[in-house]
Order: sequence, then structure tokens, then C-alpha cells
Amino acid sequence: MKKLIVGVLIAVILASSLLALYLGVVQKPEEKTAERAFKLVSPAFRDGGEIPRKYTCEGLDISPPLSWSGHPLETRSFALIVEDPDAPGGVFTHWIAYNIPADVSELEEGVEKAEKLPSGIMQGVNDFGEIGYGGPCPPPGKPHRYVFKLYALDAVLDLEPGASKDEVLKAISGHVLAKATLTGLYSRSG
Repeated sequence: MKKLIVGVLIAVILASSLLALYLGVVQKPEEKTAERAFKLVSPAFRDGGEIPRKYTCEGLDISPPLSWSGHPLETRSFALIVEDPDAPGGVFTHWIAYNIPADVSELEEGVEKAEKLPSGIMQGVNDFGEIGYGGPCPPPGKPHRYVFKLYALDAVLDLEPGASKDEVLKAISGHVLAKATLTGLYSRSG
């Protein structure tokens, strides 16, 4: 009788394990994948750190180098928006780039200020009224935050070069798979 009960228990445990594997409740060790966080970084400044003068209106006014990792496998393109939420007149947009190819994982320092780059990347009009990157240029006083937002999208946007931030935000609506942010600080002395 004990052998029968032990045999039934073993059969139930095996059946439960097989059912759990089938339903995906338990993964085989080789199927486990670590959930990778979508991250945006710059070798020029750390998150929450000061943006070097070189990348501002007081310096060369060129875009800082950026790189990212951990985006979803379904990503078809990226969009980048850089804003100053501390601007006196409200949020000020410093850079809009979109249709960044899914196989691109970095932007080098000093991205050309052109509507469309050879890689297919398109750039929009910032709040300076110009195409491409416009560096931090706050009024003298306390530091402003510059938030770099990178969106992983499940589509390539059907937009012409030179789009506005509103046009890009409308186009990415419903297509955002993940978002990564990087914040830099900058202040100007009197």
C-alpha cells in the first residue's frame, strides 16, 4: 500500500511539473533570460551629473555622445527627444531625432545638424527654430535639468524630416515599447 501511495505521489508531482513547464510557469534553466533594462548613457557625463561646457551654447554647441542597450527585440526604430523642463517659459526642446535604425546603439559626439543623415536618421526642429541639437543655454542662476528621452518603437515613423516635437509625439503614440532617460545638469554664471 505504501508503495502505491508513493508511486501515486511521484506521478502527481511529475505531472504537475510537466504541466507547469508546458504552461510556462517554470522555465527550464537554459530558457531563463534576465530581463534587461533599457538604458541610455553618455561617456561625457553621468546621469544626474553636469553636462560639460563643450556641449552647450557657451562651448562648441555639439551633441554629446550617447549609447544605449537593453532595448526590446521587437524594436524597429528609436526616437530621441531632449528637453529642459526648467526653462522659464515652460519645457524647452533642444533636440529631436527619429527613425534611428534599430541596429544603431549609439550616436557619436557632434551629430551633423541636417534634416536627414546618411544612416536614415531624421532630425526635427528644436525650440531654437533649428534642425538638430541645440545645447543647454539657460539664463544665469540655478542649474537646469536636460532630460534625454530615448524611445524604442515597434515601427518606423511615417514622418518627413524636420518634424516638430508634437508631430513626433503623435507619431510614436501607441508604438512605444520602452523608454530610457538620461538627465544632465547645466548652469551659467552671471
